[in-house]
Amino acid sequence: MKLVQFFLPGKGKRVGLIREDRVLDLTLPEDGIRSTLDLIVQGKTAEGLVTRVTWLAKSLRRKALEYADLHRPPTRRAAHLLLPIDPPEVWAADVASPADPVPQGGEAQPTFLFKATAARCVGPHAPIAIRSDSHLTVPEAELAILLGASGSAVAFTVCNDVTARDIVRRGPRHLSRAKTYLGCCALGPCLVTPDELGDPHALQMRCSILRRGQTVFSETANTARLRFRAEELTGWLQQENPIPAGSVLAAGVGIAVPDAAALQAGDRVEIEVQGIGRLSNPVGRPDAESALPHPGGSRSTGRPAH
Repeated sequence: MKLVQFFLPGKGKRVGLIREDRVLDLTLPEDGIRSTLDLIVQGKTAEGLVTRVTWLAKSLRRKALEYADLHRPPTRRAAHLLLPIDPPEVWAADVASPADPVPQGGEAQPTFLFKATAARCVGPHAPIAIRSDSHLTVPEAELAILLGASGSAVAFTVCNDVTARDIVRRGPRHLSRAKTYLGCCALGPCLVTPDELGDPHALQMRCSILRRGQTVFSETANTARLRFRAEELTGWLQQENPIPAGSVLAAGVGIAVPDAAALQAGDRVEIEVQGIGRLSNPVGRPDAESALPHPGGSRSTGRPAH
């Protein structure tokens, strides 16, 4: 199944189940369901999440919305998609290709970087950011794994791990600054449970950069290029490192944007993953106000930068 969060004028944040091309509102505050994070905490596992959502879908009788109508820039005046999850933590895995050599005398292991919190993330059609001190920022297309209360994968989504490459090149001590800032991460458009997605290591992925209506970069890859399987990555991450339910672990497949195609304000980045959908975001500059909770329960969507 596919889940989203969306903003509804007059009601704020809502939780939705995508059925074909329509979205059923599952929000039920009296049962503690105000977000997809609530569903994930209640479900505990992927199977529990599916069971909980299936029961809600059968018990609620509400008019569904058109999914296509939610794909629009965020505004308080119209329904639109939000972050599909408000993740307590976002981690990025540095995952080498299976073709890369294993270190001599030891087992290959991924490394992890704390990437963001929910307030630093944006949802579909909201702007990702270029740091004011960066002149060479690039998108990084990644498959995002959502962890449940049991620590296993309960869903998947698309992640854009925006990185200030010129700051990275200054040395390891600058890495966190290059990776973690307001607007450094986009997630969406929806969450897909493992039973619907199928094999997460056999998905086609495309990353594109559009500038003034023209494609300046586009490349595809397959998640089969990941050296480690999802269960291995989540296991490594959680070794002596408890991770809150609803957190995200993202891993790239090696799509490398050349320096010549570095992001400019006004660009649009589109990352599409088979079985999940297309995450589309304009490129802007940080807007501190966008990180503040919105009245009525519609938290940060990353409003257009000034």
